[in-house]
Amino acid sequence: MTAERSPFPIPFGWFAIGYPEDHPRGEARAIYYFDRHLVAWRDEDDVLHVQDAFCPHLGAHLGHGGTVEGCELVCPFHGWRFDGDGANTEIPYSERTNRKARLRTYPVVERNGISMVWYHPDPSVAPMWEIPEVPEFNGDPDWSTVIRTEHVIDAPWQEMAENAVDAAHFRYVHNTAEVPELESYETDEFPYSQMRSSQKFPTPRGVMEGRIDSRMIGPGMSVVEFSGIVDTLNLAVTTPIERNKSIIRFNFRFKTLGDEETTANVGRAFVREVDRQVLEDKPIWEHKAYLPRPALADTDGPFTRFRRWAAQFYAEPVDQSAERYTPPWWPERADEAPAKATASARYQP
Repeated sequence: MTAERSPFPIPFGWFAIGYPEDHPRGEARAIYYFDRHLVAWRDEDDVLHVQDAFCPHLGAHLGHGGTVEGCELVCPFHGWRFDGDGANTEIPYSERTNRKARLRTYPVVERNGISMVWYHPDPSVAPMWEIPEVPEFNGDPDWSTVIRTEHVIDAPWQEMAENAVDAAHFRYVHNTAEVPELESYETDEFPYSQMRSSQKFPTPRGVMEGRIDSRMIGPGMSVVEFSGIVDTLNLAVTTPIERNKSIIRFNFRFKTLGDEETTANVGRAFVREVDRQVLEDKPIWEHKAYLPRPALADTDGPFTRFRRWAAQFYAEPVDQSAERYTPPWWPERADEAPAKATASARYQP
């Protein structure tokens, strides 16, 4: 028995919608995440708001032609105004407002240089945890050279996140010197999971001993620490675009090697290698079936524990009764090689 691409609804949690510079003051912009049309706008007080995009009056998309005046969003169709809480504040051709005309408003936090939104299918559910401040992304002078990359993947977030406990694939997909040793995997404290591992990195000078230790904060954010070649932090944020389509954004910082140019050069080389590995993962993620009851080897990673942890972030039913969940057939992608995939990068000193 087979079924559609995956059994997973969109999870709840904090998710990135870009960076503060993507949302300039005084502008309304259309964005699309969580299988929803949204509008993001920054008011004159520099506060970012994210709301459902369609005007409750007659359905105009507030991100296409909508304007920001002061601390209000103005509909391009009939000039109705809404405040940061989603309330209708003015109808220019009426002396009354409409109390029923409200925009769903999503909690927003801008922290660690990233704009993040709380999503839950039930609008009444407030954020269940806070986004921690990562010191290395907040002015620590020992860490420099921010490099950002991003990838859009036709797969649900859980298929991608499962890599965290799949040590064996590093050897066979990414050609590492050997299978990394997964030392521990902990999921005891909601919403966190933590993985610690040792790994041998191939380099032009031979194999080097190193580590990859990561901490996930819900489904939308991971802090990944690399050591061995160059001390590196990757603040990785994954956002569902639709149920089975995600965007992952990487934010790298590097322990300074003495001068900015040297650190930047080493950092760019490291990021190219990480991106190469993502491009190797991408066709597997996009074409693999999800198996609710996989036939595991006795030395495989803690897949079951990961899946129990991930299941906490679905507020809607997850029907895993099918034998497998298969992706659509993409004939134009049948011969796609990882090298043909693309990633975009933004470098910041």
